[in-house]
Amino acid sequence: MSREQRPNPRLNEDLLFNAAPGGPPRYSRLSNRPVQYLTVVDRHGQVIGYAWANDEDDAAGWVIRKAGGHEVFNEGSVWAIKLHDAKARGIVPTAALTEMIQESDPTNSSHVVPRSLTEAPNADAVRRLANPE
Repeated sequence: MSREQRPNPRLNEDLLFNAAPGGPPRYSRLSNRPVQYLTVVDRHGQVIGYAWANDEDDAAGWVIRKAGGHEVFNEGSVWAIKLHDAKARGIVPTAALTEMIQESDPTNSSHVVPRSLTEAPNADAVRRLANPE
């Protein structure tokens, strides 16, 4: 006895995708306006990356120097987390940079270079500074 199997209509239905809002608040990663940025170094004085910000676009980011390898990636995550925490507390991006300067400690494994706050034409300029091609 052979039994003919009928197709299950549920297997032919389209799947629906409904984006659910949520997740932690984040600064925008895009800004074509002038940005302020900080230089961050490791305990040996090697640049590991740059933190940048622009209040008009509510944008900020951490850019790692890929040439530094895996250790730099681990060190840099601390600075990215500082930006995430600042946004969660409702702090404007440039105020987050100010906090980074004030809280920076040269005895830590990485720190902000004193008086390194400067301006770049946009976020992409900071990305190119960190990782020239």
